[in-house]
Amino acid sequence: MPEFLFGHWAVIEAMRSGRRQVDALMIHERAEKRGSVGDAMNMAEELGVPVQRVQRRILDDLANNGNHQGLVLRVGAYPYCDLEDILTHAARRREKPFILLLDLLKDPQNVGSLIRVSDAVGVHGIIIQERRSVAVTPAVVNASSGAVEHSNVARAPNLVNAMKELKEQDVWLVGLDVGPNIPPLDKTDLNMSLGLVMGSEGEGLRRLVRDTCDLLLTLPMRGEIGSLN
Repeated sequence: MPEFLFGHWAVIEAMRSGRRQVDALMIHERAEKRGSVGDAMNMAEELGVPVQRVQRRILDDLANNGNHQGLVLRVGAYPYCDLEDILTHAARRREKPFILLLDLLKDPQNVGSLIRVSDAVGVHGIIIQERRSVAVTPAVVNASSGAVEHSNVARAPNLVNAMKELKEQDVWLVGLDVGPNIPPLDKTDLNMSLGLVMGSEGEGLRRLVRDTCDLLLTLPMRGEIGSLN
């Protein structure tokens, strides 16, 4: 099934990464070849991607009324990796594995934002559970500003089992939680192979996920908001 990515950075980064099949770039029928539309058109022409001019209502429908900025890209499915690919990626860079594990997060905006930050700080890969979690949807791609198109994302049938596999590879699992007796992350030496585990928006870490972690830490919040997701 084709997917329809929308918004300037989602469209640009999907074409730039070269990881998906790209079928067509759709722009507004009266769009001029300048600005973000011009950038996308130039890249599409370089890659041999057909450019189609369509009515705004079609762009709105394909983007599910998201902020498409006059750009929609028809692409193939997202190329998920597996856990071993993430570890191999870290090894090739001669770095200790740094992995983000998301425990049943369901909000595309939250997941996209976390992936964007992960890309910025050098995370080697993200692991999400197949069921009851948001997948890499066009909304996630948009929220990540296209960063997910360059990221290694694995879907695990069972997150706890994936955590146990990481432990077998000497990866320390640190759950981010809240509580009066949980030490702060910024006061802890984390110079190790590391998997950061984040809980869902409403429930936090599930009990079994929390129990599988090697260590629980809290992320100090300097502002007025008490959560990153």
